[in-house]
Parts: sequence; structure tokens; C-alpha cells
Amino acid sequence: MAGKPRAGAVRKSGKGPVKGTGGLGRRALEGKGPTPKAEDREWHPAGKAKIRREKLAAMGKLNRNTVDGQRKAAPKRSKANDDTEVVTGRNSVLEALRARIPATALYIATRIEMDDRVKEMLSIATQRGIPILEVMKPELDRMGGYDSVHQGVAVKVPPYEYAHPNDLLEKAFDSKKAPLFVALDGITDPRNLGAIIRSTAAFGGDGIILPQRRSVGVTAAAWKTSAGAAARLPVSMAANLTATIKSFKDQGVFVIGLDGGGDTMLPGLELADRPLLIVVGNEGKGLSKLVTDNCDAIVSIPISASTESLNAGIAASVALYEVARLRSAGV
Repeated sequence: MAGKPRAGAVRKSGKGPVKGTGGLGRRALEGKGPTPKAEDREWHPAGKAKIRREKLAAMGKLNRNTVDGQRKAAPKRSKANDDTEVVTGRNSVLEALRARIPATALYIATRIEMDDRVKEMLSIATQRGIPILEVMKPELDRMGGYDSVHQGVAVKVPPYEYAHPNDLLEKAFDSKKAPLFVALDGITDPRNLGAIIRSTAAFGGDGIILPQRRSVGVTAAAWKTSAGAAARLPVSMAANLTATIKSFKDQGVFVIGLDGGGDTMLPGLELADRPLLIVVGNEGKGLSKLVTDNCDAIVSIPISASTESLNAGIAASVALYEVARLRSAGV
């Protein structure tokens, strides 16, 4: 008995030409033309969205929060490293507001313990129309850095505007007293800068000079350490510190550099009554050779033999105190 034929062994009829393709292969190679755009295909999601837009537009109900039928992207949250600086701490924030820094927002922690400083902040912000925002403590931690002590307040300020060194010198001469400036040679720690700004303001200095390169700027950390003194004491930016030192010397300013190996000892400094520029060196390397060569004198601070050196901020403070003491004594 013959078995059933193997599947596929018998050609089925009625399924097209038996021999050849009749040109179907050639026509297939020719293609069907360019693919329509997604929005022109009615079955495509983009095409369906286009149809909805056209209907809404015809009805005059196109949502103002959409552009070309697509919803606007939500505004991105501002990054912590944008152009603004966030100053934290009650003293720093209050001094910034008192100095009329163009603050853009004042942040207050919920359930903050009110004291006279906080009340004055709120009063100044209200009078000047500065937005006051109540935020949770974790948000203030994030804004100021998790290692900062914000004391429940923060203020957002624009980038620091540096003065020109020669403008500061002219203003100091106009004040009818011997100018006193501090220049920083390669200081990179913002806390040192903040401490030096605070000491310079405390001992009657006229300003700080920073080099444009290889130096820290007036950041939020420097603001914080200065306890608000950065709002009162001008800080200038020098394109070339050595050239600025030479320019000050040409205008009658005596330049001294602080260094452990100096020839002159700080106590009883005979130059204190002159227009003075004190140059403080890098935390580790000290003064650069080029700056050292252009100083009129290199001054040392006597310290115990068991101590290798002083922090840059402390050294500047000691020198400024001695100058202020000698000037007040009329030496």
C-alpha cells in the first residue's frame, strides 16, 4: 500500500506562476520610495499626536504648556555649582545683607531658633524685597555642603566682583592714612583666604590682592570663614602678581614678604608707618622666587624651635596685628 506523499513534495496549485518570478524580484529591488515621516503615518504614535494637535488647534484649545503638541520639559533644578554662591552661617549672612550684596534669596530653616541676628536678616530681606524661603534642614545641608555649619540660614549671592589693585591703592591714598594691603602668593585653601580677609579687616587693612592664576577665589567657603568680612573689605584680582608688586613699589608702597628664613624680625618693624604691602606665601611652598626677589624685605615671625612653621592665615594675622600695634603707638 502506497503511503501518503511527503509534505511539501507535491506542488499546490493556485499559488502563482509555476516557473520564474515574472519580474517580482526586480520590482522588489526597486523599493517603495522614501519612508514617510512618523507624523505622516496615521497608525504611528507621532501621527496620532499630530491628528490630536490639529483637532485641538481647530477647536482653539491648544494647551499653552505645550509646544508643537509636545509638553514642555520640566525646568531643571539649578545645580550647586552654577554662577551663584551660597553663603551660610548667621554672621556671614547678616553681614552680606547689611552690605547690600544683591542677594537673590534668603533661606531659613523650619522651626529655627530666632535670635536678634535672624530677626534682622528677615527685616532687611523684607525691606529689600528679597524672597524668603523656608526649607528643611537637609536642604540647607545640601546647599552649603554636608560638612558646613549653616546655623539654619543661607543666602544666595552672585559671583564676587573683584576690584582692580590700582583702584584700591588710589582709594587708600585718598583716605589720608598709610595704606595697608595683603597680597597672597599661591594661597589655595579658601579657609586661609577667609581668615586673612577677616584679619585684614580687623586690623585696618585696605584690601586683599589675589593673583589670577594658581590661587583660590572668594568662594562660599571663604565667605563663611571671613565671618562676613568679605562683604566689607574689597578684594582685587591681579593678572600678574609680580607686575602689581612692581606697580605698588613705583607708587611709594613698601613691600615685605613673610618667610621663616627672613633677615628682618617682625617685632618692632621699623617700616610699619609706611604705605605697606604684606605678601603671604603658599601654605606649603612659601613665597615664589620671583615674588621674593621683588620684595623690599623678607620678614620672619619668631616662633618656638619645636614648631616648624605657621599656617598662612595665622602668619598674616600676627603680622597685621604687629603693624596695627606699632601704628597705634606712633612708632
